[in-house]
Amino acid sequence: MNQAGAADPAARIAMWSGPRTVSTALMRSWENRPDTVVTDEPLYAFYLDRTGIDHPGRDEVIASQPTDWRMVLARLGAPLPGRAVIGYAKHMTHHLLPEVNRAALAPFRHAHLIRDPRELLASYARVRTEPTLADLGLVQQAEIFETFGGPVVDSRDLLTGPEGTLRALCQALGVPFDGRMLAWPPGARDSDGVWASYWYDSVRASTGFAPYRPPATPLPGRLEPLAARCMPYFERLHRYRIGGPDAAGLRRA
Repeated sequence: MNQAGAADPAARIAMWSGPRTVSTALMRSWENRPDTVVTDEPLYAFYLDRTGIDHPGRDEVIASQPTDWRMVLARLGAPLPGRAVIGYAKHMTHHLLPEVNRAALAPFRHAHLIRDPRELLASYARVRTEPTLADLGLVQQAEIFETFGGPVVDSRDLLTGPEGTLRALCQALGVPFDGRMLAWPPGARDSDGVWASYWYDSVRASTGFAPYRPPATPLPGRLEPLAARCMPYFERLHRYRIGGPDAAGLRRA
């Protein structure tokens, strides 16, 4: 397996998040750098194949990517095309099933994107009315953070102060900031997963990070217990977010 290692001059970034966290907009931001290539949810087909879960476009997704996690990680560690020196992978935390050898992820530079669970659920409930804790990936994200550490970005900080947050993120990941991360042309990308037609309409219309707005509708009462279960995991990560007055950067407890 040709994975990133100590002698590899490229920066291989694994950005971990749950759903509804502006993760696709952040991927757009990195892709707008001329020195970066991005990969959209490379473990998605593996996840669907192993779990049997029915998602929109399931068969298309499985046909579009390897279903062997070893092959996925090998591709992420392969030489980058052209003059690219940064490989950025947008990962959903719930795609990282126990079968994946965590040691194989060690060469990557890990980072985390989080969102307040009550806001996340208020948004996610419009897509899936009865989400579960496993759907949201917070347990898995806490596990990944405990194992690898890495900078934590709160999506609210990203939307309220995109430049400062992106500068801090780049510094934490050991890459220079590029002002082209702040705006991008609208439209689809060849790098978008085949599931983009189901999920990416708003991102495809975007040209930058939208201003932060709280959810337009309150969290349904039936989801309050789930939000309460999510909070300890969110708070654990939130303590280490970059850019806030009490942020702790790369430290681990």
